Amino acid sequence: MKRILLVLALIASFVAPLTARPMSISTNPQRQSQGAAPARIAATKPVSDIASKILANGLEVVVLEDHSVPVVTIELAVRNGSFTEPPELNGLSHLYEHMFFKANRAVANSEQYLQRIGQLGIAYNGETREEVVEYYFTTTSPNIRAAMNFMRDATRYPLFDEKEFERERQVVIGEIDRNESEPGYYLNKEMNDRLFYKYPSRKQPLGNRQTVSTATTEMMRLIQGRYYVPNNSALVVTGDVQAQEIYKMAEEFYGDWPKREKNPFVEFPMVEHPPLQKSEGNVIKQPVTNVLIEIGWQGPSIGKDDAATYAADTFSFIMQQPDSRFQRNLVDTGLVNGAAIGYYTQRNVGPINIVFQTSPDKAQAALKAVYGEVAHFNDKDYYTDEQLESAKALLEADDLYSREKFDEYAKTLGFWWSSTGIDYFRGYLGNLRKTSRADISRYITTYIQGKPHIGLALISEQAQQQAKLTPEDLIGK
Repeated sequence: MKRILLVLALIASFVAPLTARPMSISTNPQRQSQGAAPARIAATKPVSDIASKILANGLEVVVLEDHSVPVVTIELAVRNGSFTEPPELNGLSHLYEHMFFKANRAVANSEQYLQRIGQLGIAYNGETREEVVEYYFTTTSPNIRAAMNFMRDATRYPLFDEKEFERERQVVIGEIDRNESEPGYYLNKEMNDRLFYKYPSRKQPLGNRQTVSTATTEMMRLIQGRYYVPNNSALVVTGDVQAQEIYKMAEEFYGDWPKREKNPFVEFPMVEHPPLQKSEGNVIKQPVTNVLIEIGWQGPSIGKDDAATYAADTFSFIMQQPDSRFQRNLVDTGLVNGAAIGYYTQRNVGPINIVFQTSPDKAQAALKAVYGEVAHFNDKDYYTDEQLESAKALLEADDLYSREKFDEYAKTLGFWWSSTGIDYFRGYLGNLRKTSRADISRYITTYIQGKPHIGLALISEQAQQQAKLTPEDLIGK
């Protein structure tokens, strides 16, 4: 699935609110949305309705029109995030996001900035993920030029005022503090550190405390010059607009934005996450009530195995349905209180996860049952042809429903533009409809069954005395 929010919801209900993987760091606390993007965010409009144009400087302008209400969202999506960050830079994309809505050449300080956009009724926010950083304004359509202007000044002419920078650095450290106070943080971090063991910082948008604590405004300028360039950015506009007018406005406001001579991903290539060499298990002791167990695999990457990403989405959706064998054999039997399986689409290795909650007295039996289900994933009768076709139809219907929220849909477009590219996005539903049993079987064989994986248990000291889970239990031995 494009967003493993069913997994995250299960974690959140068990360990209280936390910032969970996939990480979404939100700048504006009044508009924070629990890591929110639609659970399955794929192409929902016909291809012809998603208009796009690339300006001479490389800036891609993506427009999705909807004239039902006079509201418009404008977003800047930048190919930045933790996937660009070695340990010494980890957290700087997130910190840069916090500085985006601050003083620039047009406003002297953040208070003046917020006052001016408030007068125009502009709602704002920003998010940092693994493979994209997004900034957006939502306002009424008559204010589109003002929003374009604000976005241009924030993007191209930040001042990085030292006092504001120090305040925001402390805010980000505070976010790290809050995350570290939640038990679920340690489950997520352990899975990330083990699954992506050579380059874990590339999967941690929240950032590193030491890196953030010692960050400077010079580092912000480094991030700006490396990634905040037109040929590494997209301007996404959704709502009550005309595409041709947006193209003209984009040329007016952003056409003279200098192109970076060298593509940042040519000069600073993505790392190659090495495959897991062996399965590993670990017990994480935290003051929690029940037992939360997560099993993770390295999944497919966009650009390397696109077919497997469609199969992953379809199979995960089948498994989430209450009438699936996976749910009936685990939840309906009472072995687990809840179970979820998901795949998170990424260009640089997307994780596959199974998460389930159980009680200490059932933990051993539940683990055996889950691994038993995994062993049968490829059986011909594990799901029916009707379930396969129903899953594809329901995924499409879910996408059609998500199209109605155009302010959220700008984030959808920005995410896909950065992680997969517009061509993948445009072809998503067509390729999803083509997904066959053979495709799903290849996905399961290539990435799950018999493959090295990580098994983790989040459990209290007292519960562990009863459950007696071992690393061997957690990897299915």
